[in-house]
Amino acid sequence: MRQPFLIALAIVSLPAAALAQKAAPTSREARISNAMAAAPPEISAKATIMDFPATPGGAPVELRKGSNGDVCYPDMPETEGNDPMCVDESWQRWIDAYEAKQPPHITKPGIAYMTAPGGAYGSNTDPFATKPTPTNEWGFDGPHLMLLATDPAALRGLPTKRQKDAPWVMYAGTPYAHIMVPVKK
Repeated sequence: MRQPFLIALAIVSLPAAALAQKAAPTSREARISNAMAAAPPEISAKATIMDFPATPGGAPVELRKGSNGDVCYPDMPETEGNDPMCVDESWQRWIDAYEAKQPPHITKPGIAYMTAPGGAYGSNTDPFATKPTPTNEWGFDGPHLMLLATDPAALRGLPTKRQKDAPWVMYAGTPYAHIMVPVKK
């Protein structure tokens, strides 16, 4: 079960050299280290580290138990770039809803970190796109934060086009809308 949410969430421009194919970390320790690189150490040091299922449709694998309620995931091996992420409880709820193709019910603002050097390709408009189309604004996002609002109406009027150096709303007009905030690495 290689979740497309990580592809969809990993969308700020980097030089083409940064997109070179990489060897995803394979050892348990390397996967933990990679996952922890997604967020500031004060977040990732106490986060639960989850790995992707070994087989399609399988359950994620806990690599390390955490204590702060955050969950970090390592790089997805099948994507270009380096795209680990750390999410808070609201974002984990968003991910669970996304995977079930259900609208998320967000009761408190959320933050997710994808600040490790790297990034991935994905659609800016279609949460479930797996490849570029003429209309899904496919592109690359480098290191960034993602912010969830409890009321999607609060995002109205914000920019919706991908921007290199300023925030924008990804998946505008869908239940999965959130703010992307590019960061420099």
